[in-house]
Amino acid sequence: MTQPAGTPVPRKVIDCLVNVHFGETEKQPEFMTRVRDDYFKGPKSMFDPVDLSELLDEMDEHGVEKAILMDNLTKPSVTARKFVDARPDRFALALGGINLLRPVGPLRELTAAVADLPVAYAVVGPSFWADGMYPPSDAVYYPLYAKCAELGLPLCVNTGIPGPPIPGEVQNPIHLDRVCVRFPELKLCMIHGADPWWDIAIRMLIKYRNLRLMTSAWSPKRLPDSLIHYMRTRGASKVIFASDWPVLRQHRVVPEANALDLPPDVLDNYLYNNANDFFFQPGNGD
Repeated sequence: MTQPAGTPVPRKVIDCLVNVHFGETEKQPEFMTRVRDDYFKGPKSMFDPVDLSELLDEMDEHGVEKAILMDNLTKPSVTARKFVDARPDRFALALGGINLLRPVGPLRELTAAVADLPVAYAVVGPSFWADGMYPPSDAVYYPLYAKCAELGLPLCVNTGIPGPPIPGEVQNPIHLDRVCVRFPELKLCMIHGADPWWDIAIRMLIKYRNLRLMTSAWSPKRLPDSLIHYMRTRGASKVIFASDWPVLRQHRVVPEANALDLPPDVLDNYLYNNANDFFFQPGNGD
């Protein structure tokens, strides 16, 4: 979409977590509708099928050059794969659905997918599988950690209390402490913020070079002062923007992010540079 004459050029943005697969399911599970209705107070249209041109228009309007689309090894998203095929310059994939209890086959599939598709990162939500029984420090995750480190593939792990009514303790970021010690080669990112454990997450970010935090599913104006202070000071390279679209739409969260009380270079890092360096460049994220 062409900007009208005289319209300020928006800052470059990478939206690191976008859901285009919701509309593929005729009936959402109850916990998803409860998240929409009780937690985010979202519109009924949140689970509608996604039109590629409409998503691109929203991205163009707000300077979003690239979006990372959630996908699944076990049940690939038809929509996400179609969008990537149509516009590989604008979209990449995030792959979840890895069976950690029987990891050999799924990790072979992950290796093949990384070779064939534009995969930006793998993702796992500790509260969302095995009834929240296994924190990220458990050895059941170790094959995934080793494989991602071997591939140079970033791994994103949900942290903070989840929206759905499922166990949340396993998503305390302190569980990543041992992981960072044992797998310093692993590019690791906490996603969906870290509430109510922000101070633990910030201390971990200071401690470990290979660790990042993504603010997906968080309205930027609701981010805690402690995180904004960290971004202004020691954490200019450590915090990454994402929307969790359509849970939070880009037309809401990108302007909110631009309005944060951050120096221009720190804001550019948050919106674009940190994601580009961590997800789309080789290296360990140091």
